[in-house]
Amino acid sequence: MYKPQATYKVPGFSGIRTFMHLPYITNDLENVDFAVIGVPFDTGASHAVGTRFGPSAIREMSQRIRGVNPALDIDIFEFMSGIDYGDLLVHPGYIEYSYEAIEEQLTPIFEKNIIPILLGGDHSISLPHLRAAAKKYGPVSLVHFDAHSDTWRSSDPRKKYSHGNMFSLAVDEGIVDPYSSIQMGMRGSGPNPNLESSIELGYEVLSTDDVKKLPIIELCEKVKNRVGTKPVFLTFDVDFLDPIYAPGTGTPEAGGFTTYEAIQMIRGIAGINIIGFDIVETLPDRDQSNLTALHAANIIFQVLSIIAKKKSLEVSLQL
Repeated sequence: MYKPQATYKVPGFSGIRTFMHLPYITNDLENVDFAVIGVPFDTGASHAVGTRFGPSAIREMSQRIRGVNPALDIDIFEFMSGIDYGDLLVHPGYIEYSYEAIEEQLTPIFEKNIIPILLGGDHSISLPHLRAAAKKYGPVSLVHFDAHSDTWRSSDPRKKYSHGNMFSLAVDEGIVDPYSSIQMGMRGSGPNPNLESSIELGYEVLSTDDVKKLPIIELCEKVKNRVGTKPVFLTFDVDFLDPIYAPGTGTPEAGGFTTYEAIQMIRGIAGINIIGFDIVETLPDRDQSNLTALHAANIIFQVLSIIAKKKSLEVSLQL
């Protein structure tokens, strides 16, 4: 079993900056349940760039996180073995080439039933992540926390890929089942924030206003009913949070969610069958306090906690 190597005898700020002090391992994937993997890529960005530095910032701000989640009464590493796999090889400036490389590198991770926990990077990395997931699981259900639906379509075939259209392309490619998928938190200005395009594709879409009107427990039940027992690809764009909590992102939108609300939403969907996760759009150069990276690291911790919680229930049923 792999688990964080930090001890209370050593200061938390010491050592190489792996996520949560997990062992850095790339050559042995046996007995691994999840792998934290950086994807330092931002060629898909449409506004501010710099999310290529997101993985290192998130790792830095994860140093004080430990494995026990008191709110969920779970010790992650009692039920799961995890590693920091380092960063994937990408090719800045070449989006198709990078997509091919990301998919190729993630395919053996999925083949070994390891859950990839990707640190972005801009949101365009979700498409090759989904392509690799679908090789193993077929079309997956998407649970998507974001200020934007990312179902924009380019009218120019030379501009096919960006961080704003992955989830329309994923439906086109048959790697996401939109009828068991849900998008939450959409807001912002513009003639069409793409809600109609998402709905036409088959997604259930909840704007920020829709989400704010629901008690969190009802929202989470809606998510769980939508995906059922299907394999779930969970994705979290940090601009889901209000800019006061996540100023370090390339396309911030006013009027978002608190970190407490986001954490409660993640905890509330415990039980869904997560097979892949990415957290994207952390842009540390726009956040001198590193709050955005801190909150991203803690969202990952909550996701790992609910995966471990599901495993603990499965173990108890076998006893």
